[in-house]
Amino acid sequence: MVSLPPSRPDLLAHYMKLDQGPKVQAEYIWIDGDGNLRCKTGTFDEKITKLEQLKEWNFDGSSTNQAPGHDSDVYLRPAAFFRDPFRGGDNILVIAECYNSDGTPNKTNYRHFAKKVMDQVKDQEPWFGIEQEYTLFDADGSPYGWPKGGFPAPQGPYYCGVGTGRVFARDLVEAHYRACLYAGVNISGINAEVMPSQWEFQVGPCSGIEMGDHLVLARFLLVRIAEEWGVKVSFHPKPFTDGEWNGAGCHTNYSTAGTRDPKTGMKAIEDIINKLAGKHAEHIAAYGEDNDLRLTGRHETGHIGDFSSGVANRGASIRIPRHVAAQGYGYLEDRRPASNIDPYRVTGLICETTLLN
Repeated sequence: MVSLPPSRPDLLAHYMKLDQGPKVQAEYIWIDGDGNLRCKTGTFDEKITKLEQLKEWNFDGSSTNQAPGHDSDVYLRPAAFFRDPFRGGDNILVIAECYNSDGTPNKTNYRHFAKKVMDQVKDQEPWFGIEQEYTLFDADGSPYGWPKGGFPAPQGPYYCGVGTGRVFARDLVEAHYRACLYAGVNISGINAEVMPSQWEFQVGPCSGIEMGDHLVLARFLLVRIAEEWGVKVSFHPKPFTDGEWNGAGCHTNYSTAGTRDPKTGMKAIEDIINKLAGKHAEHIAAYGEDNDLRLTGRHETGHIGDFSSGVANRGASIRIPRHVAAQGYGYLEDRRPASNIDPYRVTGLICETTLLN
């Protein structure tokens, strides 16, 4: 069994209270070659109030699966920054884009391409809200709170559950929620999910490129806080293929000025659905690794090979909420994205398909 050295917040507390003078710590965060998050921290001489104050930095891309050893420098260009809930004060967390030594976007840098699309469609005001599902594991790899070597009771009492044996790690989840609020992430809610030790947080509504920035930062905060609890966070879309256990998705809610207008709402929604239907295979290819294990047509999913839509239908590719159908305007929910998506890739593709093509 894996044994991790304990976190010692009691020892750390003294040093975190020390005056750091006018200096500011800025932690740069980026997506690596495997879709995971990396970070490194630098010192700045003054409070950061605008992006232009932040420097372009670099790192060893051969150690993050982003560059070969003979040309290993990958450059970090700041794209957005948030308040730092770990260090407090004027310290910040920085979302950075990755660029190769020749100035081209790194293979992981879907933000670069999404930003180009978002700039072209900004007059149509695309808004997003993403429901990020995830699963918690002990350090030894067993599901958090599950009987060692066994299984909990079947699904049913866990979704939005309350009480011992129904909910696991609520303290960690609440810590993440508050950290997101402090940082400035537009987090809109949390709930326990259908499978025990599975949770969801929602981010949005966010406009354009901000959706990816806020979701990536929220993921970073979750993984970083779980580190202090000695808990692992999994964004795998189907942690358990045996048994009657739900997978994990990143349901992507989407609207435009047209869908939100009472005069054009449902027509605009239907037009978007038709465009998404025509690009189903292309979207599936961008909607996360191992998504075929999740999109089986069971456990509240549509089959990966079929495109479907419906009102209040959680077994469809695209769900139109019942209140949206009743009032005739609003948004739609793309239920196909897996929990491990790159949010820049997905939101950029949705806008490209529905607003540019």
